[in-house]
Amino acid sequence: MVSVEVSDAVVAVRARTRSAVPAGCTGCGKLSTWCHSRYSRRLSDVTLAGKPLLIDLSVRRLYCENTMCTKVTFAEQVTGLTVRYQRRTPRLQDLVEDVGVVLAARGGSRILRILNVRLSRVAVLSQLMRVPLPALVTPRVLRVDDFALYGDTYGTLLVDATTRLPLTLWEGRDAERLGRWLREHPGVEVACRVGSLAYRQGITTGAPDAVQVSDRFHLWQGLSRRVQDIASTHRGCLPAALPPISDASIASVEKPLENTTADTRAERHARRLFEAVQPLTRSGRSHSSVARELGLNRRTVSKYARAQAWQEVVRRLPRKASTLDPYLDYLQQRWDEGQHSAKVLHEELQIKGYLGHYQRVKMAVAPLRRGLPIDEPRERPPSPREAARWITTHPHRRNPHINDRLPRLLDHCPELRTANDLVRRFAAMLDHRDATSLPEWLDDLANTGLAPLTGLARALREDRAAVTQGITTAYNSQVNEGHITDVKLQKRIMAGRAGVSLLRHRVVLIAHLRRRFVDRPTMPPR
Repeated sequence: MVSVEVSDAVVAVRARTRSAVPAGCTGCGKLSTWCHSRYSRRLSDVTLAGKPLLIDLSVRRLYCENTMCTKVTFAEQVTGLTVRYQRRTPRLQDLVEDVGVVLAARGGSRILRILNVRLSRVAVLSQLMRVPLPALVTPRVLRVDDFALYGDTYGTLLVDATTRLPLTLWEGRDAERLGRWLREHPGVEVACRVGSLAYRQGITTGAPDAVQVSDRFHLWQGLSRRVQDIASTHRGCLPAALPPISDASIASVEKPLENTTADTRAERHARRLFEAVQPLTRSGRSHSSVARELGLNRRTVSKYARAQAWQEVVRRLPRKASTLDPYLDYLQQRWDEGQHSAKVLHEELQIKGYLGHYQRVKMAVAPLRRGLPIDEPRERPPSPREAARWITTHPHRRNPHINDRLPRLLDHCPELRTANDLVRRFAAMLDHRDATSLPEWLDDLANTGLAPLTGLARALREDRAAVTQGITTAYNSQVNEGHITDVKLQKRIMAGRAGVSLLRHRVVLIAHLRRRFVDRPTMPPR
């Protein structure tokens, strides 16, 4: 028997189970029709026509006729409608769990409120944490990677290379935790990892028979960072990449000005720090101790210690090109003719087709009021990161801008030319998956006399077997990078307040939820 009542706020359904239909005992499963009593269950279901749907269901409490069963009575369950100890239908419960997995507590509560399902963020979070994680199957190929959890704290992410699904994650990147996990899940044959010593030791102790593979992406990333360090050390060479304008400009590139006075606030600040850092670092003290004494960041101390003059550390950002640049000659002409009103000049430029704002014209003529020339746009030299990206980019993928400036930079800086040659040789090994020339390349890397490359050569020699596997085999951790991006997204959604257990729960469940929707069969076209 079913009755439906519809009001402005809710749709109410009253139903009653049939008396003659047998029900299975929740303890032993034996069917029974011996009724003890009836009671009402109030269930919430997904909305109907935008209104909350409430079900008032009258169900039986039955005697269990199995004398060996521990239960004397049991409540009957309606398949697809009721679940023990739950006041939501399975459809609504699945909706709450999926929304909690995707949007977490606060966002999930807001979305459910739009769907006329009233649940607090605490309730959504509680339902999310009750969802069991999928059964973990030991992978044949395991991918191990680290990610920034918060601040200087890192976490470890394990991914199944076959299914491309995350297995688990935890805080820290210690060898003991990884080794214990591998011992608890024997059967890993190949472990693709970053070049971390902790991960190498953990895999060696936990799965000694597994083949270790150093990830190709992280090998290339490590080499790129060393090239950037070299470019930072030789920052004074970077302006040589710009096209030559005049002999005076070339001389200024090769030899920085030494008699420039500190006129601006930034210049005075740079000069004061330079004069404070240089005497302390030249006395043999470490950069960390100098940073503690002066109250500076260690990287700031290192930057001022590397500089030959304080002018090198002053940030001079050249003006970028603007829509006003084609009219600068006209502004200069009208200024010389005696027209000094920025408003009038802006109106005249609008007649000529200028669509920019008056404020830009006012700022352009401001130097003229002080007797200075108009500030024309000029190209800035590449940053160390840009120079490293030029070198590590494949020659066929470089645009004409890079092809014009990179040879000029390499001709001026022999250290960067050496780094460029080594990068191209390593890229050829990765492209052809041939590690035959790796020993010779490591020797040349160690003999460059450049500290970043020497340290890299020492690290790669210690992990040479895994590096060789990374060059010659197809195993890599590229899937991990996508999951790490997903981890960062989930952290931002939860505003960084989530614990590791909640983060693990959501990352694993979201990946399986996506897989479930991707594998869902689509309806055939009509």
